[in-house]
Amino acid sequence: MEYDIVIGLEVHAELKTKSKVFCSCKNQFGSTPNSNCCPVCIGLPGALPVLNKKAVELVIKAGLCMDCEINDKAVFERKNYFYPDLAKAYQISQLVKPICVGGKIELKDKTVRLNRIHLEEDAGKLVHSSRAIGTLIDYNRGGVPLMELVTEPDISSAEEAVEFLTKLRSILVYSNVADCKMEEGGMRCDVNLSIKPKGSDVLGVRSEMKNLNSFKSVYRAIKYEAQRQIDILEQGGKIVQETRKWDDNKERSYAMRKKETSQDYRYFPDPDMLAVNISRELVSKIKDSLPELADQRFKRYVSYSLTEYESEILTRDKAYSDYFDKALSVYFEPKTIANWFLTDVMSKLKGQDEIKISPEDLALIIKSVDDKVISTKVSKEIFEKAWEEGASVEKLIKELSGNIEGEELRKIVETLVAENEKAVSDYRTTDQPEKVLRWFMGQVMKMTKGKANATQAETMILELIKE
Repeated sequence: MEYDIVIGLEVHAELKTKSKVFCSCKNQFGSTPNSNCCPVCIGLPGALPVLNKKAVELVIKAGLCMDCEINDKAVFERKNYFYPDLAKAYQISQLVKPICVGGKIELKDKTVRLNRIHLEEDAGKLVHSSRAIGTLIDYNRGGVPLMELVTEPDISSAEEAVEFLTKLRSILVYSNVADCKMEEGGMRCDVNLSIKPKGSDVLGVRSEMKNLNSFKSVYRAIKYEAQRQIDILEQGGKIVQETRKWDDNKERSYAMRKKETSQDYRYFPDPDMLAVNISRELVSKIKDSLPELADQRFKRYVSYSLTEYESEILTRDKAYSDYFDKALSVYFEPKTIANWFLTDVMSKLKGQDEIKISPEDLALIIKSVDDKVISTKVSKEIFEKAWEEGASVEKLIKELSGNIEGEELRKIVETLVAENEKAVSDYRTTDQPEKVLRWFMGQVMKMTKGKANATQAETMILELIKE
């Protein structure tokens, strides 16, 4: 029998705020364990939460980027469960009245509908040490503002799930809502998956795999879980609704516990949290300030006559796109700057994260070549020294710009032309004389080690080889 795979995702992203969602402790990754904590975020009796306005605004911003409806009123509830990393034994979250409802994300071949986006607090982190020491708890992450996005069950393959997460991550990073650094836990994904006979409208029993923290893990987990469920049904068994833990090293999942429902969490309005009234003025203000997202930048780059491939590479990473735009603001030659970035810069980036030449300096090098202040060969030398040694580009251009000119240069050009009669003839008879001119220019630069005044050299060559 053939089966359809039905997938819904729950994605958590830590928001880019300076402080936590219900207290003033730092929202900072990598601090000394339990150093960013206070009575509120470690759940001491009598400590009262105070809502971080910026966190609410970031969730609204994310929702507007994904065509969500923004509720006029948002309510916070207590989600009750016991786990060592949850100090209060409940999480302040949202169920009945989240900040955002509905919405969608467009993939290449389908639209994935969103159910909701809400705001909640993150839990602490368990650090599993040696058997002698046991498991330690770091509460620094407890209380960090967390955006949770829930999709409708519109995804039907591991490939679509990864495409969705890639698109979502791009939206959150470009809108400056979240960093989505998965290696730091900044974006995590729960996968809800079921299977059903192909074409059937009746959904199967679903399982949930928790806290997948890489796209590769999501892909592998979906492939494994779909096959596991198919094998059970093919052997006459029944799927049990449960939460499963994914082991990426062993590439398999294990049952953790029976799947909870909303009733198991005993949600009720948090008596310490007032409902949040969201004004239309605030929503309009945030909407007016929405930045240009990756899809919009992609279309803009294509309008600059870049290829779709070039535009896709440049917008794949916001840092690349920002760099490209800054270079364009200095010298608007999109095709040339894109070519330099995709070849010279990206070849240097292999194994590195930091671009070691500023976009302003890269634009200056390219402009100096176009203005014939320096040769292409010299430009590569300048780029290399700027990247590897941090040398001043402006100073190098002055030092290496063409300083052989006038009569000294004319003698070199006259000798070159006199010794290459065939090339002169080719220039006068070919339908592509510019190629021959470039050859002459290359020879001049070779003879002068790149120090010829390019503008004067070209003028002198043309005077001698034109009929």
